[in-house]
Amino acid sequence: MKILIILPNWLGDAVMATPAIELLAKYYPHAKFTFVGSHVSIEALKYHPKCERAVVDETKKAPNRYIATYKLAKELGEFNFAISFRNQLHASLLLRLTQTVVCITKRSWHSMFLLSHTPKISTNQHLSIQYAKLAMIDTDAFNGEIGSLKLYIKSKKFERPTLGINAGATYGSAKRWYPERFAEVAKEFSDKFDIIIFGGPNEVEMANEIEENLKALHPKGTSSLSLTAHVPRCINLAGKTNIEELCANVAGCSLFITNDSGPMHVAAAYQIPTVAIFGPTKYKETSPWKNAKSKMVRHEMECSPCMKRECPLGHHECMKSITASEVIEAVKKLGF
Repeated sequence: MKILIILPNWLGDAVMATPAIELLAKYYPHAKFTFVGSHVSIEALKYHPKCERAVVDETKKAPNRYIATYKLAKELGEFNFAISFRNQLHASLLLRLTQTVVCITKRSWHSMFLLSHTPKISTNQHLSIQYAKLAMIDTDAFNGEIGSLKLYIKSKKFERPTLGINAGATYGSAKRWYPERFAEVAKEFSDKFDIIIFGGPNEVEMANEIEENLKALHPKGTSSLSLTAHVPRCINLAGKTNIEELCANVAGCSLFITNDSGPMHVAAAYQIPTVAIFGPTKYKETSPWKNAKSKMVRHEMECSPCMKRECPLGHHECMKSITASEVIEAVKKLGF
């Protein structure tokens, strides 16, 4: 049996789709998957044991995306059924053009006209639940049980307990807490952990700022690479890892402190104790799914969740009002 799966574009969304993919693997044990998605989502999920083909969708770069979508569909061929976790016109069109009879995605104006199964899925629930319900819409045997997030990238093993700091959030600046406060939290636990600073290619400056703030908090004359007690050993990996390396390093952490971001969901997939800082996003939809070792730090605001890339009111109070002390207290509640 061949199943085509169109993955979400963002790393975090792709990881939140993994419980749905595990359900497909469970209820269709003889199936082989073909994944189509962004470079990021493919690099994170292509290691699934049932994945026989992983294709990066680059149709957006083509001079004519409709023609490119047609060519990709013909290259992929027909499947026993297909599902798209990306509710977008070109994704629906891609499914239709493969000539696959049973095609599933959320209801929208384009999917209703193009595809066979377009259920209404309430958005007022966690995204992992939304994806799982979508995947199981044509499966009568589904018992309603949805598992944890799952990645198949091997964890890196560190010699000493390691604290991961992730100050980035690809979606936009509104989701980001402040480098100096991340540094303050890291310094509080630096006698217990080595520290790794994570970040993407566009977050190097922010990661460097955390590193510099962390150095500034050291006793005068010490180095961030010193092995002296109570002086943290800090490794800055921002912009230096690919997706596989990012996941492996996050998976090896003993504790992870992060904004609402893709790496937050990677940490949840490996059940890493996590403190997640939320501001303008819908925390009920994107909180760390089934990570029993996680705590969220957030403030209820009249203007949140605004879901904007940048604060539309210019004050960023949803993040600015969160103190380092609150995050430190959340870490201590996890037993550290």
